[in-house]
Amino acid sequence: MTTWKWFVYIIECNDGFYYTGMTYNLEKRLEQHRLGKGSKFTAKHGFKLLRYSEEFNNIEEARKREVQLKDFSRKKKEALWQ
Repeated sequence: MTTWKWFVYIIECNDGFYYTGMTYNLEKRLEQHRLGKGSKFTAKHGFKLLRYSEEFNNIEEARKREVQLKDFSRKKKEALWQ
C-alpha cells in the first residue's frame, strides 16, 4: 500500500487573490494551476506563485488544515509567509 504525503497550499493569483487547496502531488497540481486547468478559480484569476505549503501524513489532517486556512483572513494568511 502506498502512503501518500498530503499538502495544503496557498497560491497567489495574478490579480492578488489567494487560492487555498490540497493535493498529494504538489508539483503536478501547481503545474495544472499554471496551465489554467487546476481549478475554475485559478483558471479565472491566473497563477502568480506558490506562497505557502504544509505537508501532512494523512488526508484527514490535510483536509482539516485546508478548511482552517480557507477561513483565515487575508492578513492572517499573509502572516504565514512574512
